[in-house]
Amino acid sequence: MNRWTVAVLLSVLGSTAWAAPKPCEELKQEIEVKIQAAGVPSYTLEIVANDEVQDQSMVVGSCDGGSKKIIYQKNG
Repeated sequence: MNRWTVAVLLSVLGSTAWAAPKPCEELKQEIEVKIQAAGVPSYTLEIVANDEVQDQSMVVGSCDGGSKKIIYQKNG
């Protein structure tokens, strides 16, 4: 392989590792779609700061560069 091909390959692989953090509202919507597709009739998703998380088993996502978490709770 020539140097140019290697450089392009490394830049492509490296760019995925440095992808921008996902905004919380966007991630929350993606999670809601998956929950609704699973047929869960009643649930709550809440965006909270990391220090407000009381039960790590309820965390279903991390967003805003890891500064916030999305908490899931099934109702009823």
